[in-house]
Amino acid sequence: MIQLQQIHHVAYRCKDAKETMEWYRRMLNMKFLLAISEDRVPSTGAEDPYMHIFLDAGGGNILAFFELPQSPPMGRDTNTPEWVQHIAFELADEQALLDAMDELRSKGVEVLGPTDHGIIRSIYFFDPNGHRLELTCRTGTSEQLQLLEAVAPLMLEEWSLTRKAPRHAAWLHQQQEDQT
Repeated sequence: MIQLQQIHHVAYRCKDAKETMEWYRRMLNMKFLLAISEDRVPSTGAEDPYMHIFLDAGGGNILAFFELPQSPPMGRDTNTPEWVQHIAFELADEQALLDAMDELRSKGVEVLGPTDHGIIRSIYFFDPNGHRLELTCRTGTSEQLQLLEAVAPLMLEEWSLTRKAPRHAAWLHQQQEDQT
């Protein structure tokens, strides 16, 4: 039986490895861990030079990027809305989230939020490669999380049959509407 320990790293493409490393170090205080560069892809043997960089995302998590100078310019899946594909990083609490938002804005980053998702609050922005990033903090109670876990199978089953949003967890956003 497979027993995963954690995510070792998640890798994305970047336009410029050095610019990307410097941006993540400056904006999110990530430590540059290492770089690997080859002329051939080890897993396929294809001749395709690359620079592969690794950044410390905290808690044993690693964010990695590939610069591929011989590939066509990078783009995004235009059939998928920008808000769907993103990288989310967790902060300690709401004050850390607000402080991060202020810091990013002071560095010239356009930030959306904070957005209240009922059990988390988040802010959103883009890196220089066009990757959407989220900083979030947990605000939900253990009871709320247990309730969401309990209804998750029911919600997924209903969604798979109807392709309409199930109402099992509508209370998450109802609280927001009641406060306005």
